[in-house]
Amino acid sequence: MMDKKPFYITTTIPYVNAEPHIGFALEILQADVLARYNRWKLGEENVFFSTGSDEHGQKIFEAAEKAEKDVKEYVDFYAAKFGELKEALDLSNDNFIRTTDPHHVKAAQEMWKRCEAAGDIYEKEFEGLYCVGCERYLTERDMADGKCVIHGTEPELRKEKNWFFRLSKYQNEILGYLQDPAVIIPDWRREEAINFVNEGLEDFSISREKSRLAWGVPVPGDDTQVMYVWFDALTNYISTLGWPDEGGNFEKFWKNGHTLQVAGKDQVRFQSIMWQGILLSAGIKHTDQVFYHGFVNSGGQKMSKSIGNVISPFELVKKYGIDATRYLVLRHIHSTEDTDVTWEKLDEWYEAGLVNGLGNLVSRIMKLAEDYLEPVDTKKEIYPRLDYTKELSKLDFANSMNLVWEDMKDIDYKIQLHKPFEIIKINVDEGKKLITQFVERMYSVAIALRPFLPKTSEKILLAIENNKKPENLFPRINA
Repeated sequence: MMDKKPFYITTTIPYVNAEPHIGFALEILQADVLARYNRWKLGEENVFFSTGSDEHGQKIFEAAEKAEKDVKEYVDFYAAKFGELKEALDLSNDNFIRTTDPHHVKAAQEMWKRCEAAGDIYEKEFEGLYCVGCERYLTERDMADGKCVIHGTEPELRKEKNWFFRLSKYQNEILGYLQDPAVIIPDWRREEAINFVNEGLEDFSISREKSRLAWGVPVPGDDTQVMYVWFDALTNYISTLGWPDEGGNFEKFWKNGHTLQVAGKDQVRFQSIMWQGILLSAGIKHTDQVFYHGFVNSGGQKMSKSIGNVISPFELVKKYGIDATRYLVLRHIHSTEDTDVTWEKLDEWYEAGLVNGLGNLVSRIMKLAEDYLEPVDTKKEIYPRLDYTKELSKLDFANSMNLVWEDMKDIDYKIQLHKPFEIIKINVDEGKKLITQFVERMYSVAIALRPFLPKTSEKILLAIENNKKPENLFPRINA
């Protein structure tokens, strides 16, 4: 990830059949940290960060019908909700791609034509068990007790004549691609992908009958069918870069750059197998790396609107503020494992790490500086203990932040040990020297926080520059 090539990072594009939840906030914040960090290292012009919305498919069509809304009106409303995350979470994405954008539709159709020209699209009649939630036909390994293992619902028996993609043709090439340890983080997800491929890849349906589902990208040359939502949606990873234009951002970031996709753990088959097969068929470079995060549960259960345990990122921001929300999600939700989150836990994490931790430390140090120092040079080199490159290269966001908090703990310990607030009254020069050292270490903390808590970083740096204690960074919840 941390090389000198241009850096391209993208999230998945979530279905717009509901408002954003904390699980997607985790994904998009992870991507944002990597984008900000790489801009810091490579320069603004050498990083491209994309996200967006997936707006076709039966699941969305049925949700619009249930809401008694025109489907385009429906997707426009929810796409806007996901777009609002940029301001709500202080995101730095360069583009927000919608699969209803005319350019994307053109790109999806071009992808179809290239795969067809390669001899990898054919028509056949098919009968199988279809899960609306997954938007695909299920196999035996996708079910338990006759139900979809992901959604817990009974699939529908369907018989259709569709177009299929010849994924089986690329079994050996995909297996070869997966042998590279760098292509998937964490490695056990790579093993999962390899095991799946070794069981034998099956061709999959890439269209649906228009008479049954009209809401989709038209299939080139067949006005009776629309594209299967996944074939359409996966193309967003390059349509956002201007493809099928082979130059510009596509050439810079996909052909010649390092590409990283961030996705949930249930996406392994789609991102690292199906998408790579489509790219192979179209003669396009594979994805360099895919990172899979875990799920966010609440109260021991998977978040669900029906259960009523969904936590919204907008609710988090309203209660805790933008950077506090970024902190809670990035430090306290495990990067790759499932994490249980409740409002009680969030309150505890906020109070311990921000109110009594970072906020209190900044206040103490800057109060001493305001009382006894002239402004210090804020161009010092970063304190070496705050180098989290190794942790971030493994995409371990929590441990990257833990290093910063460990350093703050050490600063706090040294303040208690050396007592600058007492030394200054006995020996002014020695006291000033001590306080200056603590301000400089606080400066290095602020620099390290830039990718994670950008607004807080700015506030601390401004306080140091002005030699003034800032207003309370993180108020107590019940204050």
